[in-house]
Amino acid sequence: MKRIFKSERGIALFLVLWVMALLTVIAGEFCYFVRTEANITRNFKEETQTYYIAMSGLSFAIGELVVNELVPRQVKAPDGKEEQEDIRLRINTDIPAIPFGDGQFKVERENESGKVNLNRAGAPLLKMMLSNFEIDDANKNIIVDSIMDWRDKDSLHRLNGAEDDYYLSLPQPYKSKNGDFTSIEELLLVRGVTPGIFYGGLKDMVAVYQDKETGLDNRIIAKFDFDKININAASPRMLRALPRMTEDVVQAIIKYREKKDFRSLTDLSLLVGSDIYAGISPYITLTLSPYYTIKSVGMLKDSQTREGVQAVVKIDRRLTKGYEVIQWIDGLEYRSQ
Repeated sequence: MKRIFKSERGIALFLVLWVMALLTVIAGEFCYFVRTEANITRNFKEETQTYYIAMSGLSFAIGELVVNELVPRQVKAPDGKEEQEDIRLRINTDIPAIPFGDGQFKVERENESGKVNLNRAGAPLLKMMLSNFEIDDANKNIIVDSIMDWRDKDSLHRLNGAEDDYYLSLPQPYKSKNGDFTSIEELLLVRGVTPGIFYGGLKDMVAVYQDKETGLDNRIIAKFDFDKININAASPRMLRALPRMTEDVVQAIIKYREKKDFRSLTDLSLLVGSDIYAGISPYITLTLSPYYTIKSVGMLKDSQTREGVQAVVKIDRRLTKGYEVIQWIDGLEYRSQ
């Protein structure tokens, strides 16, 4: 009897230990589940907060542009005299993060005048933008002529261009657009434009935005020259594409624009020198486009969560709200400053 009793006690102890182990596993799984759910909930909350903070930053930037389109701000010149300065010109300013609620937003503004308009630019400017890519002259001519064939309304191809006869002969055939580009991604369909060229920087140098009938609103079309780019809005990559440009001069222009924009081409000439200015002068202007790309990133205090939004907007005082959203992108990839 004693042996049986001891055996039963051993089995009971084993069962107790097994149940305790099972309960420990269950409790651990439960704790892990609760912790995971809490993290998911917290992350969702933070992502939602930062998204709407980013939205607020975008609205703030649009509001600034609209207000200054209607009433340009007054600033004091160094000599004490008052002069007008349109804050839209300060597109290259590194705007400090602005506190908002439990976090802050960081806004970047670009003007499309610093890019090559695929629908309006002539052959010289199109070829110039390809100058800092590792492409031989023959392929540059193919790309330039093919862009112009893609957007024109006829079916006659230029010397180095392409029309339906070329595109329909491809393994996956399609027809030439014979109309305006509606997105920069259409460039990937154009003869000669490879993904390496497009994603290697070309996509950041081009724009397509324009009104259907006039190209821009009537008030601006007479002033804006699509065969030139705005020296104040041009990206470093675009600056490097300009004739005779050196890296030292590019950096000098960028450093100059950190404090102020070029108010006259004479100021630019004095900075870069007469030789370089003679090379770049046919391609540059100080005129702005009414189209802006605005990027806004929302951030929270004591959190690594970042959410961004991007929009292309047209600023025009004749519009009901003073602006029109042309393109909207959620989930903008955050780039640390």
